[in-house]
This record gives sequence, C-alpha cells and structure tokens, in this order.
Amino acid sequence: MCGIAGCASLYAEQEHHIHLKAMAAAIAHRGPDDEGYFKTKTQGWHIGLAHRRLSIIDLSTGHQPLGNEDGSVQIVFNGEIYNFKELRKELEDSGHRLITQSDTEVIVHAYEEWGPECVSRFRGMFAFAIWDTNKARLFLARDHFGKKPLFLYEQGNVFLFASEIKSLFAWGLAAEVNEAAIQDYFTYRYVPAPATLFKGVRKLMPGTYAIWSNGKISEHRYALPPDRSPLLLTFPIDDPVTTFLEKLEESVRIRMIADVPFGAFLSGGIDSSAVVGLMSKYSEQPIKTFSVGFRESRYSELNYAKEIANLFDTDHHELVVSQDQLIEYLPQLVWHRDAPVAEPSDIPIYLLSVEARKTVKMVLTGEGSDEFLGGYPKHVFERFASIYQAQPACLRSHLIEPFITALPYGFRRIKTAVTTMGIERFEDRMPRWFGALNKEEQAALISLPQPQLPGGVQFETSLNNSPLRRCLYFDQTSWLPDNLLERGDRMTMAASLEARMPFMDHVLAGFVSSLPDKYRVRGLTTKWILREAMKQLLPQSILNRPKVGFRVPVNEWFRTTMREFLYDHLTGADSRTLKYYHRKALEKILVEHVSRRQNHEKLLWAMLNLEIWHKQYSV
Repeated sequence: MCGIAGCASLYAEQEHHIHLKAMAAAIAHRGPDDEGYFKTKTQGWHIGLAHRRLSIIDLSTGHQPLGNEDGSVQIVFNGEIYNFKELRKELEDSGHRLITQSDTEVIVHAYEEWGPECVSRFRGMFAFAIWDTNKARLFLARDHFGKKPLFLYEQGNVFLFASEIKSLFAWGLAAEVNEAAIQDYFTYRYVPAPATLFKGVRKLMPGTYAIWSNGKISEHRYALPPDRSPLLLTFPIDDPVTTFLEKLEESVRIRMIADVPFGAFLSGGIDSSAVVGLMSKYSEQPIKTFSVGFRESRYSELNYAKEIANLFDTDHHELVVSQDQLIEYLPQLVWHRDAPVAEPSDIPIYLLSVEARKTVKMVLTGEGSDEFLGGYPKHVFERFASIYQAQPACLRSHLIEPFITALPYGFRRIKTAVTTMGIERFEDRMPRWFGALNKEEQAALISLPQPQLPGGVQFETSLNNSPLRRCLYFDQTSWLPDNLLERGDRMTMAASLEARMPFMDHVLAGFVSSLPDKYRVRGLTTKWILREAMKQLLPQSILNRPKVGFRVPVNEWFRTTMREFLYDHLTGADSRTLKYYHRKALEKILVEHVSRRQNHEKLLWAMLNLEIWHKQYSV
C-alpha cells in the first residue's frame, strides 16, 4: 500500500522535478518506508513518476518506480494484487524474466504481455501508472470497484495524477470551489464521481483505465459491477451456501498474504466477525483484533466485539472515543480526506487505525458486505416502493407521511423508509436513502441554483432489473466508492495502515450476483446467505442481532457539548458557507435540532464539515 503521483508538463526541467518532489512529500503518510522517482522527456514533454512506499510484500526488493528488463516500462503502484503468484508463473512460462518477489513487477510484465487489457486479469485493489517509453504514453488504471483512489488534473501544458488531491495542489495549483459539486454534496452527503469539490480536479472512475499521450487523454471502462444487468437464468448450483462460504474463505485467505504483522478491525457485527473467524482458521498465531466504542453505552458495540474476541481467542485491543477527540481531530481529518468528512465514524476509524499501527501494518475489514450482500434496511424497503407509490396521492401526502414525519427520532428508520419510498424517480430516490436533502428541502435552505444530477446518472441500471439489484448497483457505483471507500482509504492511510476488504473481491461479487435475490434478502432478513454460511462459525447472538451501524452520537453532542462549536462554525461572523443558506431556514433547522423537535444530525454534520473544508483550503 502506497501513495503515487506523477506529471507530464511543458515546464522547465528543474521546475518540473521540484514540483514532482513536492507532490510526493504531500502524501508521505501513505508511504513512510521509502520514496522513489523516475523522469524522462518525450516530444517536448517532461514526464515524472513519484512513489511513497508502505512495505507489505517483498520488503527488500520492492522499491519503486520499478521497470522491466530494459527499463522501457516503468511503474508506480498503490495496492495489492492477490493472484500475482499465479500470474507470475503464467508470465514466466511465456518467457518473461522477473527478478523480484513483488506483485508490482508482475503488473509490469502483464502490461507487456497483454497491454491495457491486463487490468481485467488482476484480482485485488490497485491504482497505478505506467510510463511506456516505446509508445510514448502514460497508462493509468484503477481497480474494479474503486478501492484505491486516483485523481486527475489537466490544463494546457500540464497533466497531473495522484493518490490524494493535496498532492495535486503541491504542484502549485490554486484551489477553487466547484459550486456545482456543492449542490450534489447536499443531495448525497458526498460528491459523486467523477467530480470533486475542487474545480478542475476529477476522479478516475472505478474499473477504468486511461491513456495519456502528447497532451491528449482517453478513458476506457473495463469493468462494471455485475448487478448492473438483470439476473440471467443459469444452471443451478447444488449448494449455493457452501459455494459462497468456500469463495469467502478463499477471499480471506489470499488477503492474509503479507511479510509484516497484520490484524483485523472487529466491530462485533456479522461482517467483521465472519472475517475474524475465517482468519483464525488460517493463522497459527492469535489474530490481533481492534475495536472502538464510545462512552455512551447505547452507541457502543464493544461487548459484542469482546464476545467474538473471546470465541476466537484473539489478541484484542479496545479504544474508547469521546466528543473532545472528535472536535480535536476533525480539521486534521478534513485535510486528510481533501473533502468534508461525510461520516462522523471517520474519526474513530482514524483513531483506531493509529492504535492498530502501533503493532501491525495491515488489517482486514468487513467493508463492502452490505453493498454486495444486501445489508441495509433500504434493501428490504426498496422492494415495496412501487406498491407504496401506487396508493392514492392524497392518502400518502395528507395522512401517511404527515403522521410518519411527526414520529419521534426512535422511529428514524421507518420515517426514512416511508418518505423515501414515495419519491417516484429512481435517480432521485437512491441518494435520498442516506442523503441530506431532497429537492424541496434544498430549495428551502440553499441559496445556490437547484442541483443537477451528475453526468448521465452513472448508477442507473436496466429497467428490467429487480428493485434489489438496482439499489445494490447504486451502492456499488456511488455510495461505496465515493463515500465509504474514500473514508476507509484516507483514514487508514493517514495512520500509514493498509486495509484489505475480503467482501469486495470481484470474483466473490460475481458469484453472489449470479444467484437469485432471495439469497441476499429473504423476507425481512438481510445478507441471508452470509447468515446461513456462518451458522457453524458464529453464535446466534451475533447472527441474529439487529443492524446497528457504526454510529457516533453526534445528534446528542450537537445539543450539548458541541452546540457552541456548531453554532460558531455555521452562523459566526467568519463563516465562509453562511452565504450558501437562507438565514431563516438555517436558524429553523438549528432550533429544531437543539430543542429535540427533529433530528437533523446528517444535515448539520454535512454543513459543519463543509465549513471546515472551506477554512482548511482557504476557499
């Protein structure tokens, strides 16, 4: 796991190299173990690659940039290729000569052998850039689901790429706000790809490779999540649950390949518990597990995590987080994320990563299970959206929805479900499940022009697809890569810790997608196939516990200990975002929350972080 950066510019050579070194220095936290550079010139363009290394595999010979035998192909790589040993043998059988034991060198020779289509053969998480001297081109690629980030900037005489946006600004760019993205931010609570909050900076889409040559760039999508298409009838599998368990075990096992100490994040939910249980089958030593909780006991899952730690006899570590730490670390983590911190849980994840990094350099996590196996309440409710919309409009608008809206906060899930199911357009409904504001609410609060959906509605699927698969495809192409995976990457890498996600293996995802919907959501039961597969491994107390989610009690803190902090940022004289809001609407939201008439924690958190982001980048 590392940080990469690079450039192609018409700048003077010395100035070009100074900027390149600054780009690498900006992401030194991603790779504290080593750094390396490559530079060349072609057709008047200065080309540079930079690398910061966090050593996990092949500690002695994995220095980057790394080249082929004659140095004509050079790579900087962030990630892990889990099937690199199989690919290495195939390449050696074809006549390639490899001199290191690293997965990085396998990518170089795979590119030589198969060209850009090599990316389809990789099983893992990756973002990399290759300079091909013979073709005078840069080849950049990002993994199937976007687990590893890659940001791009191009304007006139310069093309830049990097693992984090701050690295691009180290070149000397001026930060400017992308106001259209701010509108999307209030819809989703994050910025959907390919846009970012910075004007001129975009994301390379997941499952995409790009080719830059002589000032021109083209992008090609090589992979989309399999849930995009309707389920096709296939030959039946004798025992889908057993096959699923075998594939999940394999996914966990291959992610335990490392030359450094590693462990696992353990929340006590079924996802992380399953990962820890399967890891224990393949480890001769106790697995190191790390859990985080809060002083407010009803928000803490430490007891569940402790139960699993005892069951599998892990080397267990616990961390308790307070609101004081949230206030202390929030500006720092906005800087690490280069964006508003979309979820309060970013802070405890970062603090847990810092704690884990004291004894390990890599962890396995349960990320992605909900988005591929159907783990959210919305995956149950979405199936009934068309039925609810078929009810008379007057019944919904004058009776059902006013009654539901008036329910106290304890009924938040049913409130969200009913109000969201009533939204007829799929592309409007999907962001609303986890978003901050719908169109009417934005019009009442935001003084900017009304938001537009991101280009082409990237997450839309076939109308013939099932409601569950359409919903999951949105999760896999928007909510997951643009929010949860960005959180996971930035918060762990801020602590120089690598995180691996067995549930996001694209082979495993393809198998699950080939099964009928009932293997994921059955009745009111979510992640049905995982619960069935874990019956012999996990106790009923874990299998049957309701989904809690990793919630931070900011709703209470905003009313008490963080109230002054919140008001100062949103309504203070030096607020940079107050101009975005209708003042009376803002004051109404604050009063409703503090007086407990409504819970606006999602919106208030989004607004607070947007303000901190503006101040962090002086925009």
